[in-house]
Amino acid sequence: MGNGLRTLSIDIGGSGIKTFVLDEQGNPLTERLREPTPEKPTPDAVLQVLSGLIDKQGEFDRISVGFPGVVRCGEIRSAVNLDPSWIGFNLADALSQALGKPTRVANDADVQGLAAIEGKGVELVLTLGTGLGSALFTDGHLVPNLEMGHHPFRKGRTYEEYLGAASLEAKGKKKWNGYLQEAIVNLERLFSYRMLYLGGGNAKRIEIDLPPNATTVPNVTGLLGGIALWHD
Repeated sequence: MGNGLRTLSIDIGGSGIKTFVLDEQGNPLTERLREPTPEKPTPDAVLQVLSGLIDKQGEFDRISVGFPGVVRCGEIRSAVNLDPSWIGFNLADALSQALGKPTRVANDADVQGLAAIEGKGVELVLTLGTGLGSALFTDGHLVPNLEMGHHPFRKGRTYEEYLGAASLEAKGKKKWNGYLQEAIVNLERLFSYRMLYLGGGNAKRIEIDLPPNATTVPNVTGLLGGIALWHD
C-alpha cells in the first residue's frame, strides 16, 4: 500500500497556519506550506485559509491539528491568541464534515511535544511564539491542557506576558532572554523535569546558555507530532 495511511498535519498559530502530509512513520510526503493567520482569526476565516492550503496538499486519509489553546474532544475551550468565537467550536467535527476524513485536534504544544520527547521521566515542552505554549509528559504520557503560559510569573503578570512575541518586540531580545532564563529556573524547581524542550518560532531568538537538561527543537516539530495523535 505504498506509504500506508497519509496524515494531513495542520499547525494553527497566532501568526501563521502551516500544513503538510506525512507518511505512517511521520516522514513528510509534501512541501510544508504556510499562510499568515487572518487578521480577524475567527473559525470561518481560519477554515478559509486552511481550505486553500489543503487544496495544494494532494491525497490524505486522516487529519491531525495542533491548536493554540485548550482542546477537549475536538472542541476548543480557550483561544487567547485567536478570536473568542472559537470557544465551544468543535474543530474536529467541522474538518471531518468538510473533508470527509477522520480528524483529531490537540493543543499545539502537546502535538509538538509528542514529536520532541524521548518518553523517559518528566519532560516539559515550551513553545515560544505569539503566546507561550506548554506541555508536560511523564514517561511519554501527556498531562493535557497545562496552559503554563497563563500562570502568574512575576509582578502579578503571566509567563506569556513576559515570554510572548509582544514582550520580545517591546522589551527587546536581551531582556526577553533574561525573562526566559528566570522562567527556566522557576519551572525546573516546580516540575523537577528530566528534560526541557524549547520550540516555536521564537526559539531561534534564544541567546542564553541553556542548562544541560534543556534543548531547542525545530519549529517543524509542531507538524511532525501530528502523526503521534493516531498512536492509540
